[in-house]
Amino acid sequence: MQVHSFHIPVMGTGFTIDTPLKVGRYGISSVMSVDDNLMEKMREHYSAVYGQTYVPIPKDAPDSRARRITEYIDLVGGIVSRQVKEVRCSAFEPGSEITKYHELLPEDSPIKEEYLRMLSTHDPEEKVQLQGSLRRKVTAGSIGVNILTKLDRPNYREGQPLEREQSDAMSALRGFAKSRYGDTIVLSAGVNPHLFSYFEEFGDFYADADGAAKKKIILKVSDFRSAFTQGRIFAKKGIWVWEYRIESGLNCGGHAFATVGHLMGMVLEEFKQKRAEFTAQLSEIYRKAVQDRGVPVLASALRCRVTAQGGIGTGNEDRFLRRYYELDGTGWGTPFLLVPEATSVDDVTLERLVQATGEDVRLTKLSPMGVPIYSLRTSVSEEVRLRRIREGRPGSPCMNGYMAFNTEFTAVPICTASYAYQKRKIDELKKSGLSEEEYSREYDKIVDKACVCHDLGDSALLKSGLRYANVELAPAICPGPNIAYYSRIFSLKEMVDHIYSRANVLDPSVRRPHVLVNELGLYINHLIEFVAEKCHQATQKELSHFDEFKQNLLDGIQYYRGLADAIREESVAAREVFVADLRALQSKLETVVLPVV
Repeated sequence: MQVHSFHIPVMGTGFTIDTPLKVGRYGISSVMSVDDNLMEKMREHYSAVYGQTYVPIPKDAPDSRARRITEYIDLVGGIVSRQVKEVRCSAFEPGSEITKYHELLPEDSPIKEEYLRMLSTHDPEEKVQLQGSLRRKVTAGSIGVNILTKLDRPNYREGQPLEREQSDAMSALRGFAKSRYGDTIVLSAGVNPHLFSYFEEFGDFYADADGAAKKKIILKVSDFRSAFTQGRIFAKKGIWVWEYRIESGLNCGGHAFATVGHLMGMVLEEFKQKRAEFTAQLSEIYRKAVQDRGVPVLASALRCRVTAQGGIGTGNEDRFLRRYYELDGTGWGTPFLLVPEATSVDDVTLERLVQATGEDVRLTKLSPMGVPIYSLRTSVSEEVRLRRIREGRPGSPCMNGYMAFNTEFTAVPICTASYAYQKRKIDELKKSGLSEEEYSREYDKIVDKACVCHDLGDSALLKSGLRYANVELAPAICPGPNIAYYSRIFSLKEMVDHIYSRANVLDPSVRRPHVLVNELGLYINHLIEFVAEKCHQATQKELSHFDEFKQNLLDGIQYYRGLADAIREESVAAREVFVADLRALQSKLETVVLPVV
């Protein structure tokens, strides 16, 4: 049962690694990464904190990645389960855990209404009955893990590749599937046929006679077509996708999977208009697959959740998106980086987030994955990267190897952000005979790559007082552009109250456009950067890409103009500003032209 209308998505490798332990007992769902090295360190730490026996799983132990993931999920789940029992047993008095649980609930929650009725009744017998009912309804938020489907590096032992099931993504799936407590798995970054087929090996993803699966699949998607394509793949296997999590292509944190100008509002509109047809078609495919497996077909109609995330910043925006697009929920990520009760951010990085402006958060090419990633310009990781370049030793030590795909110089793949790769590549560059200008440009492309798997977990280590032996901790952080509108540290209650419009914690000194306008501006800037990159020469394919991108944005602006009056959650003045912002951005977009040389 979802008692909150929002969830906390995965952030980096470490920022939500222990979020279920912080907020799960209040019914708030969250998602962790599958960094098994970090999970093992955190398992050791929390085993000591909660008095649990810790038996280490060495990195070179058989099936270590899957086993580490399983053990950490089960440790977290077991602790959250005990926390929920403690919440149920606490007294209904100011400051207690059960009081906090109910005060955090949204005002339109039936449970919140029952709680308020309990507080107001003067009948002792009714009060006791209501309290008993409320205790029974206390439930934990879901414990989810996120797998970047394309990060499926093969693993090696003594230079020899291991069987495919030992690859990173498949090991992570196996670790989740064997856990007792993990209940949702989020798949992001597109289709991985081998990984998707591997789901068939685990019975907990199949629905029982009542239509319920012990473990549920959530697909993170950026458009309707992708959602249907992936949903159909699973439906043909007799596995039902529980939720489609629509994420903005650019107005999000972490890696940004920019679409060809597909704005969130238009994507959500397509889901809204086609949702019944979408569900019916997938249901038909699913039913046939289930029948072929000899499993009784469900009599009731199948249903899937649709949620959205990326850049939502006010309670009004949240309510509008849920009401108008008929969403089942929303995701709030970046603002929770400023909530120590919810995420793990070290003190230095936290203070730099507080001070961050729009200029401090950049969409960069730092990621060895080859996908743009948001990065805080003032992070310790960036300081260390630049220092290593000055010292003549660019590159990072490769601790995790999750993005080790390059085989230019080695038989076993290495990461392009690693010292091992960058030294070889620079040595090769020195022999190329390039001009000074060309050399500098190519050199910068090499050293621009930075560690975004290990460094994104360092904050959690520092926060918990942990470290790896002989390893410099250099926390990186990947907030979305939304961080510029928040300028202090918040309590969990403050942020939840903000989401539910019981408070407003935005920085009043910084003007913040509507979430849909913000995303549009990001896409226009992205297109301008594309033009700058291709200004000297553009292929026919790139010209077609530009034309499609620009036309999609123009279509989106026209759609948003027609949408303005439907944003009833905002004042008339705010809707007028919304339209004025659209006019200004359209004028900016119309000046963007891709020259052909």
